[in-house]
Amino acid sequence: MFGLKGPSGFSRFSTAEEVTQGIDGSGLTAIVTVPTEKPILSGASSGIGTETARVLALRGVHVVMAIRNMSAGREAREAILKQNPTAKVDAMELDLSSIASINNFASDFKSSGLPLNVLINNAGILATPYILSKDKIELQFATNHVGHFHLTNLLLETMKKSACESSKEGRIVNVSSRRHQFSYHEGIRFDKINNQSGYNGLSAYGLANIFGKYVLKNVHQGAATTCYVALHPQIEGISGKYFVDSNLTEPSSQANDPQLGHKLWDFTAHLIKENSPRTHQDS
Repeated sequence: MFGLKGPSGFSRFSTAEEVTQGIDGSGLTAIVTVPTEKPILSGASSGIGTETARVLALRGVHVVMAIRNMSAGREAREAILKQNPTAKVDAMELDLSSIASINNFASDFKSSGLPLNVLINNAGILATPYILSKDKIELQFATNHVGHFHLTNLLLETMKKSACESSKEGRIVNVSSRRHQFSYHEGIRFDKINNQSGYNGLSAYGLANIFGKYVLKNVHQGAATTCYVALHPQIEGISGKYFVDSNLTEPSSQANDPQLGHKLWDFTAHLIKENSPRTHQDS
């Protein structure tokens, strides 16, 4: 809490540029899911996804920003290029609350022929009123968990292929929050996931692998842990761990429960199958 450096050599006050200093990301391609946000790059408390994209591009990574509002995506891209004219950065449309949109994004990305070395599941929504997505799934759970789960699975083979061809370890980063420790007292409400009765926006935000902004930090500090985990050689070979302030930290006991993890995986896969567009063979 006092900003002391941890074992990694970094603290809560370290910035995304500091934790990636001297790292060469040339030859890597990363997807960063970005909320519909203004391309703020000057120290405000928003724009974490844009800052992540900017710093990765600064280190030579070819960054694809996946964003629902393409107008905001173009603004963010232009802001990054204004600061770094040689940056490799693109924007592609993605609505994480829509299974059809995720399918289209994954198909378009695969058709581009680009490799995929780093996937950063960053975008998310916080404490919304009770709303159902287009697929009739509670909006926060649909966007913050189901959408990224589906996106990751669709792109996993591309990541494996890229890792084999480049001989470089692929990395999937799920941006989370300490709020995961303060969800509903019973945890994930599998049988009530879409129920309006008893719904609480903040508790619903704390379900599964939640995504959101880091509070009490500026944008440069807020993106630090994401960029550290995405690029730093200290993370090589480490998987399935939880990081805070660019240091390894213990998550909640539920997050370490393998049976709960399997149950959530099967539950999510079933939700996606139920709501995926039917093929001709299914009809």
